[in-house]
Amino acid sequence: MTDSKDKMVFEGVVEASSKGLFKVKVNDNYNVDCKLSGKIRQKSIKILLGDTVKVEVSPYDTGKGIIVFRMK
Repeated sequence: MTDSKDKMVFEGVVEASSKGLFKVKVNDNYNVDCKLSGKIRQKSIKILLGDTVKVEVSPYDTGKGIIVFRMK
């Protein structure tokens, strides 16, 4: 089981979406492929292009992540 202390948290903007996978631009030149966390799916929160989101990324594979929060 992984601990949330092992994760890096970034803020980014959703640039593309396809079949439950999202491309989030974290920095000016860094993209992360993300999926939705279970709580976001459970609460039926919609993620649209251009939304600002918080992404948790594992330090071992920085190309993939999980969207954990949608900013207002």
